[in-house]
Amino acid sequence: MNLDVTEWLARCPLVAILRGVRPDEVEAIGEALVAAGIAIIEVPLNSPEPVESVRRLAARLGDRALVGAGTVRRETEVAAVAEAGGRLLVTPHADTGLVRAAKARGMVAMPGFLTPTEAFGLLDAGADALKLFPAEAGGPPMLKALRAVLPKDTPLLPVGGVDARSLPAWREAGASGYGCGSSLYKPGDTPEQVGAKAAALLAAL
Repeated sequence: MNLDVTEWLARCPLVAILRGVRPDEVEAIGEALVAAGIAIIEVPLNSPEPVESVRRLAARLGDRALVGAGTVRRETEVAAVAEAGGRLLVTPHADTGLVRAAKARGMVAMPGFLTPTEAFGLLDAGADALKLFPAEAGGPPMLKALRAVLPKDTPLLPVGGVDARSLPAWREAGASGYGCGSSLYKPGDTPEQVGAKAAALLAAL
């Protein structure tokens, strides 16, 4: 599988965050997302049986999507996700050890950060992309300011409160991609509903 995150973001800059998804529904939802054009899918580890959902998505979607886990906080979790076929690591915080653990397993590392100090430390550890979280705390002006000091080719993705209304402002501020959680999926949503939300978000871009 191609693990160049910039190429995956070029396919579609939206990252689907399926917080709360269950293994028995995840494959149909994954198919709906891919059909809509989304190519990066994250299952947060505070979902029901998240590693099993990653396993099913990775097996079902193969090279059609970059699949992995979010809300990762321990190296044992990195190992479990990798063994399940996940190729994407997303964290809510700036942990350089998790970045190194992911890279040692050949995964794409997209850790969370909030300050320039955290951002540079994560990049030095080998991060492929950076997740600005919680993005709503600073808004697009914060991302624009960070763009002025971080390496120009750094993929930056705001996560937290990103929806169809805010997408254009984030794009103007220099976002490389966008992590979409509740604006794309909420527990109980059908595959059809998720597909419709994905289409609306893509239209907003």
